[in-house]
Amino acid sequence: MFHKIKNVTALPDYKISIQFSEGITKIYNVKELIEKNPMFKNLKNEELFYNVEVDVGGYGIIWNDDIDISCDELYEKGETIETPFDGLIAFSDATLIWGLNESTLRKAISYGKLINGVDVCKYGKQWVVSIKAMEREYGILKNK
Repeated sequence: MFHKIKNVTALPDYKISIQFSEGITKIYNVKELIEKNPMFKNLKNEELFYNVEVDVGGYGIIWNDDIDISCDELYEKGETIETPFDGLIAFSDATLIWGLNESTLRKAISYGKLINGVDVCKYGKQWVVSIKAMEREYGILKNK
C-alpha cells in the first residue's frame, strides 16, 4: 500500500519529518543512507539536504533527479511521533482513503452525523475531519 506524503521537512542531524495523508507523522534518519549508499553521499551538503521536497503525487521525497526515497520506505522505517495534529486529515484525503465524495462529508455535517467542532472543523477554506469520526461513520480501514 502506498502511504501518500503530504509534507516533508528537513531537520538537524540528517533527519526528516514526514507527514502522511493518513494523519501520521514520522521521523526518518537519512544518516545511515548517507554513510552506506554512495548515491546519498551528496546529502552531506546541508544546502542540498535542506532542499528536500515531496515528489509529484506524494509517493516519495526527492532532492534532485538522482536522489529520492519512496513513501513506503519512509513509512515502514520511520519512527512515528506524536503531534497535536495526529488523527486529523483533510476532507480531500478522507475522500480518497474511504472512496467517498466530498459532498457526502458535507451532507454528513448538515445531517448531524459529523459534528462541527467535535468531529470536523473548517480552517479557512479547508475542512478537516478526525480519523475516529471517519471510522465511526464509514468503517475502519482494513490496511490501516
